[in-house]
Amino acid sequence: MSEEKSWREIPMGGLTWLHSVEYKTGEWRSFRPVVDHDKCTRCMQCVIYCPDIAIKYKPDVNMIEIILDHCKGCGVCAEECPVHAITMVKEKE
Repeated sequence: MSEEKSWREIPMGGLTWLHSVEYKTGEWRSFRPVVDHDKCTRCMQCVIYCPDIAIKYKPDVNMIEIILDHCKGCGVCAEECPVHAITMVKEKE
């Protein structure tokens, strides 16, 4: 049986040095989030948890907007939404 390596022995993973909005990464996602604005309570949990900062609050219209150019389709927003206002749908091929 092999012994587990410490964190110091594991090679560094891929990193980006710029904020994710500097790159358009949305083209390679398999699923995209869709917001039911009638269910959304604007609690901003999706905004807080989005690892790519691809969700913005638009105060002028009092709703959230998903910026698909930067959304990788990870589904964190849908998982964290307490009212299930976000669902993940398969992208069209």
